[in-house]
Amino acid sequence: MIETHAHLYAEAFDKDRSEMIERAIDSGVEKFYMPNIDVESIDGMLEVEHKYPQSFATMGLHPCSVDKQFEKSLYVMEDWLNKRDFVAIGEIGLDFYWDKTYKQQQFEALKIQIEWAKKFGIPIILHCRDSFEETLEIIKSMSDEKLTGVFHCFSGTAKQAQEVSELNFKIGIGGVVTFKNGGLAEHIPDIAIENMVLETDCPYLTPTPHRGKRNEPLYLELIAEKIADLKQMSKSALIKATTANAKSLFNDV
Repeated sequence: MIETHAHLYAEAFDKDRSEMIERAIDSGVEKFYMPNIDVESIDGMLEVEHKYPQSFATMGLHPCSVDKQFEKSLYVMEDWLNKRDFVAIGEIGLDFYWDKTYKQQQFEALKIQIEWAKKFGIPIILHCRDSFEETLEIIKSMSDEKLTGVFHCFSGTAKQAQEVSELNFKIGIGGVVTFKNGGLAEHIPDIAIENMVLETDCPYLTPTPHRGKRNEPLYLELIAEKIADLKQMSKSALIKATTANAKSLFNDV
């Protein structure tokens, strides 16, 4: 399995990070992709990447970290992108759930970072909470043969998944698929397996039956099991397909 969205550097893992990663590897997780959040998260993320060769850092400014000083943060991140290689631009996007104060700045930051992805030839990891349609419109307007990525934490419909696929993007399926009232499970049978990659978004969005506890990559297997059950296919076939999708997404040839 490939874990396409894990905040392994989060403070929630400070006491048992090595054991947590070892548990995941023992369960079959072979790679971890880490989305960045802000300027302050960079050092911790790079330390994890250095210590654990199975982990890979991305670079980006999370929409909830966008404020009136966002351009200063982007300047620091662009400098990092020019100094070394990163596997993706992320976690970037729009979030209108918590606060719309910096809505226009979120739009601007997203467009700037999409241009970075095109420049460096790497995918983007999109966050689009309460903003799917707005995010989709921006991707459509900037779409070309270079632009690809993943709609992280997808919780939409089969129709929306198809729209994403037509733009050469994948959808990241996480713990929401296991939630009783999450709304995603009913659409999984109608979403092509070629469009999916697996993620946990740990330490957040813990899948059933562990809701309320800290999430970790070990639970990726629970997500795979749930999708395989909904698709009426074997878990091994589901894992094989989503792993191939993830390798294609991150240019891991």
